[in-house]
Order: sequence, then structure tokens, then C-alpha cells
Amino acid sequence: MTTAPRVHVAIQWAMEADHPPFSEVKNVQIRRWVRACFADSAEITIRFVGVDEGRSLNSDFRGKEYATNVLTFPMDMPGMLVGRDSSLPEFMADIVICTDVIAKEAIEQGKDPIAHLAHLIVHGCLHAQGYVHETDGQARVMEGREVEILKRFKIANPYEFEKTE
Repeated sequence: MTTAPRVHVAIQWAMEADHPPFSEVKNVQIRRWVRACFADSAEITIRFVGVDEGRSLNSDFRGKEYATNVLTFPMDMPGMLVGRDSSLPEFMADIVICTDVIAKEAIEQGKDPIAHLAHLIVHGCLHAQGYVHETDGQARVMEGREVEILKRFKIANPYEFEKTE
């Protein structure tokens, strides 16, 4: 009998990011979205931030002077044994979600804000596992995986949407 991977999820709400509709999402639901992304053990921190912290992190780590929707910081442990043969999980990462950006994008794209939040949490978790979208082929693989995971939660394909006028 195969057991489910151990996926530990820590959730942090910066005071400036704790507002509806996102503060209405239960932590248990956030953990379900994260756990659905991993087939191996993981230790993930999800930090919800406002525009100021999002802009600062994006500037410091990517050289971009604006807040972005999601940033993923995978733990790099060169030379350390991780995964099944270790006491360390296979994947460790901090994922930063800027709720103000997600709320704005949801309105602009005509998406449900909670579904958009779920999508970007899944997106960040896939980045934590090494998925990227630098080329069309990489994007197709990553987007396909996102759609597959979101479907489990009855969330529509986020790449098929109509902008509301």
C-alpha cells in the first residue's frame, strides 16, 4: 500500500494582504491546493503579501520594479541528500502571493478571484518542483499540469477565459 507524500504547508498572512475575498479562504483549502501538486514529500511556506512587500521582493530578487502575482523561492541545497533516503523533504520552497495583484488580475481577466488564487498557488508549487515556462513546449507542459490539478477542484482551465467588459 502506497502512502501519500508528507507535504507540510505553513501559511503566513502579512497584515496588508489580509482582506476579502482572500481572507475568507480557509487555510485547509489552501493546504489542499498545495498538497495536490506534489507526488513527493515537500515543505512549503505560502506567504500572502501586499503590493509594497511584493514590489520589494520582485525588485530584490528579479530586478523588476513592480509587484507580481506569485514568486517562488525553491530551497537550493547543493550536496545535501533530500527526499526518500533523507530526513529532508524532496521539495522545499517559499511561495509569495501578492493578493492585490491577483485581485486586480481577476477583475481584468473576468475570473473568479478565488479560482485565480488557486491557479497561482498551483503555479508557484509547480515552479518549486522545477517546472518553467520559458519556451512554448515548457509552457504547454506546465499549463497542462496546472489544468489537470485545478480540475480536481472543479476549477476551470485558467487559460480559457473571456475578458468582461
